[in-house]
Amino acid sequence: MTLSPQWLDELRARTLLSSVISPSVKLIRAGREWKACCPFHNEKTPSFTINDDKGFYHCFGCGAHGDAIRFLTEARGLPFMDAVKELAAKAGMDVPAPDPAAKEKAERTASLTDVMGEVQKWYAEQLQGVAGASARDYLKNRGISAATIARFGIGLAPDGRNALKRALASLGEERLVETGMLINPEEGGKETYDRFRGRLMIPIRDQRGRVIAFGGRILGDGEPKYLNSPDTPLFDKGRTLYNIDRAGPASRQAKRLIVVEGYMDVIGLDRAGISEVVAPNGTAVTEAQLERMWRLDPAPILCFDGDSAGQKAAIRAAMRALPHIRPDRTLRFVELPAGQDPDDLVRSGGREAVEALLAEPEALHERLWRHERDAAPLATPEARAGLRQRLIEHAQAIQDPELRRLYRDQWLARFEAEFATVRAPFQRRPQNRFDKRTGKWVPPAEPASATARRIGRSGIDTSTARALVLGFAFYPEALASHLEQLMHMPIADRALSGLRDRIVDAALAESALDRQKLATILQGAGAAEALDQARRAGGIGFSFTRSDTDPERAVRDLGVAIDALAAEEEIGAALDEATERLKAGDDDALQEQLRLHLAREENKQRLASLVGTE
Repeated sequence: MTLSPQWLDELRARTLLSSVISPSVKLIRAGREWKACCPFHNEKTPSFTINDDKGFYHCFGCGAHGDAIRFLTEARGLPFMDAVKELAAKAGMDVPAPDPAAKEKAERTASLTDVMGEVQKWYAEQLQGVAGASARDYLKNRGISAATIARFGIGLAPDGRNALKRALASLGEERLVETGMLINPEEGGKETYDRFRGRLMIPIRDQRGRVIAFGGRILGDGEPKYLNSPDTPLFDKGRTLYNIDRAGPASRQAKRLIVVEGYMDVIGLDRAGISEVVAPNGTAVTEAQLERMWRLDPAPILCFDGDSAGQKAAIRAAMRALPHIRPDRTLRFVELPAGQDPDDLVRSGGREAVEALLAEPEALHERLWRHERDAAPLATPEARAGLRQRLIEHAQAIQDPELRRLYRDQWLARFEAEFATVRAPFQRRPQNRFDKRTGKWVPPAEPASATARRIGRSGIDTSTARALVLGFAFYPEALASHLEQLMHMPIADRALSGLRDRIVDAALAESALDRQKLATILQGAGAAEALDQARRAGGIGFSFTRSDTDPERAVRDLGVAIDALAAEEEIGAALDEATERLKAGDDDALQEQLRLHLAREENKQRLASLVGTE
């Protein structure tokens, strides 16, 4: 069904907004407008205004804003089309008819939700019957009251292959198969049988509160512990969140959304008075589920189990979210005590223990930093280089250009501060450093040696700098590993320096670059002429200054070259320091000088080996 903008405008024009809101909110006349206490957040002084002439509401307290359609979808949780149909009926307008295929699908869906509603009622009756005694004891031992059982519609699937099939035969065997309640064996001639047997049944509802699937928890020993409905015309487990129907309105009141791993965690937090909670349906968090979370809250709090599996699930969710985060949406995390899940925490410490954790959630960038830092020992340069590379790759996954730049800068600054590494080579401008003793960022000191100061002023020679810039222009796949070094390389030639800056900007703005894409960006930035000049100027003939070199070899040689230049700076600074020590009478400094001169010669040979090779 397609609703034109003109039709929707007519619907809004025929709708008196105050009459839509007044059944659920007490309105007070204020001149040409109405005022009320906002239905989207708790307040004592009215800051919610309704303007019938303009057809919109606005809250000056929480920022809620919208028209009649938005009010029904946000305040009452109605799907868009249901809100439109309700307003159209009151306005005396006919909703454009759907195409025949869409109409048939809608009718079939309505029929199947009726079936699932009857199934849920029957399961609930079984729980309260004689056969449900052990299940009721299980729930009682978990602290789940009769009121909670009724609120979540919990039931029991008897331990028999045909109990539901016989009891609800009037619903039609075909529809019970289509909803996933009966299994139809693939082998011909075999009869259908109940999917759920001997399990506590937890209904999964859509945003309108209609039962669309079930999660079944086994009673006693056995595998799997939880069994979910299969995907059906009603249920797509990768796009659905458990408890979305109740968590939606609750999250608007609480101004937060909490994400847990399982059904019993949702129920456990609800027992503590925390209702703004959802859970994925036995799967890792998907992109579609993230989108649904972000519609309710811009920064959901993931509260997964405190065991290894729970923390791995939290990191998987963080990785899944990275490409999709923006300035207006992210994730936050809390880490439960080892071995505990949210339900355990409620039973041991009550709501106070949960709220204490939720009061200080960890930001997404902090959680990923901590995960990567603690993933393995970092005693060797190779391990630390691996950490740095992983952080860069995570930042590159972010699609928003400015956010990608900020994540990268913050992680790399944290890396430098945490491991007290040598200041990045080719530093173009002084960088603040993090003082671990005071916990503050402080301005940089001047380079300790005259050699370091001289290198900082003069930079590397133009011919070598040109070769490196050309190399990154020809083989931009190397940028991810060496962008920081290129970014801080001091280049005296202004045209060449400007070209380098445009390449760096492109790498920070784009998560993936190839040669053609980079050339197009440079053309648009007015840097194409500088690139052509660099090509014509020629100079040192490295493998990566030729556009027809094998890319794998060119990228490798480019990394060797830029690392060699970085090593040259470090060796020069160390030699200067050894010379000062020798002047002060330190006899050991002479051996250090000899070792450093040898290292410098080896480094020069390393760079020279890349020149003029085929």
